[in-house]
Amino acid sequence: MAYEEAGRDRTAEPSSGVPAAVLENVFDDPTHGEPGRDRVGVHLGWEFVLLAGLATLGWLLWQENPAALRADNLRTLLVDAVGLGLLALAAGSSLRTNAPNLAVGPVAVATALHYAEQGDRGLPASVGPAVAVAALGGLALALVVVVLHVPGWAASLAGAAGVVVFIERRSTAVLVQSDYDPGRNAGYLFAGFAAVAVLGGLFGAIRAIRRLVGRYRPIADPAQRRGAVAAVVTALALVGSTVLAALAGVLFAANGPGAVVPTSGLELTVLAFGVALLAGTSAYGRRGGVFGTFLAVSLVTVFQVYAPERGWTFSTWAVGGTALGVGLLVTRLVETFGRPRPGSTDKPEPVGDGTISTGWTMPQAQSVDNWPPTLPTPTAPQPVDPWRDPRWEDSPRRWDTDER
Repeated sequence: MAYEEAGRDRTAEPSSGVPAAVLENVFDDPTHGEPGRDRVGVHLGWEFVLLAGLATLGWLLWQENPAALRADNLRTLLVDAVGLGLLALAAGSSLRTNAPNLAVGPVAVATALHYAEQGDRGLPASVGPAVAVAALGGLALALVVVVLHVPGWAASLAGAAGVVVFIERRSTAVLVQSDYDPGRNAGYLFAGFAAVAVLGGLFGAIRAIRRLVGRYRPIADPAQRRGAVAAVVTALALVGSTVLAALAGVLFAANGPGAVVPTSGLELTVLAFGVALLAGTSAYGRRGGVFGTFLAVSLVTVFQVYAPERGWTFSTWAVGGTALGVGLLVTRLVETFGRPRPGSTDKPEPVGDGTISTGWTMPQAQSVDNWPPTLPTPTAPQPVDPWRDPRWEDSPRRWDTDER
């Protein structure tokens, strides 16, 4: 009885008799996919690899040129990391909702050109309208994606084409008219980026938030709508990613050598998504790490400074493509070892089977009214067959035999 009571306390509510595993999953979307808690161990393992790579590359840069990590050079490196980090956050947030926003690169370049032209009007007057237009553009993109329920990559690629048309109206480099120097606040900017990246990863590791953010990820027919909640979350992610890309463009322009060169910006899109995937964000959505974005951004930024010191020349396309290729391998790793463990106790169990996690089978508690009576109800007497009367039997009676 003691073991029975202990097992009942662990697996069921005292008043309802429902297993705890069912109660834990009762608010999960039954069509959302496999229930259970995602495993984050694979993310932590990969993030340790990123940390080791960052430490090694930082030490090599220090050995090659210590001045690159001092004074103005360090401030420039930190601001570059923040700009790339905002792009990576934009790409990663849209990836987590399974609606990749491929327009983040062109939006960053377009905003940089606008800031270069209007920077002499002051920071609020030049940045404010650009951010507002980016938010409206992200909202329009979100409405197309969630109302028509079309793939985010396709809709955002069409939006990127429209932004590139705006960029192509400028054929030459544009000098930055502003005297704002983000290097003066490089430490604060970098600390703010690190806090947002790490806190976002921590919140994203919470099971409820992880499932909420990843509800747009399809589990059967990708064309099937995933509900109003998934649509709202995806729309917010698309708007937020577009605004983050615009802010990244401002930092690139203000921290640059003095002129913004008009390009398509697609190379920045490849770099942003490459860093996001390298950080451990799944290309399928939903799954992602904790410290991965911060470490991957720092690693790529240090490499972009270290490569010229060694005389290596790599374009943004090359760095982004390499990061993207490695990131796809990381996605396979995350999807293989990051899904809920088979046979996990987090999986819902049928109500009423009485099975607990130890493997013992215990009957469910029943009310007294449903208990069977102590003795079975006697059946109606059958008429006696005269031919079966004991006096006609040749063999000894059954109570006289040894089989008692």
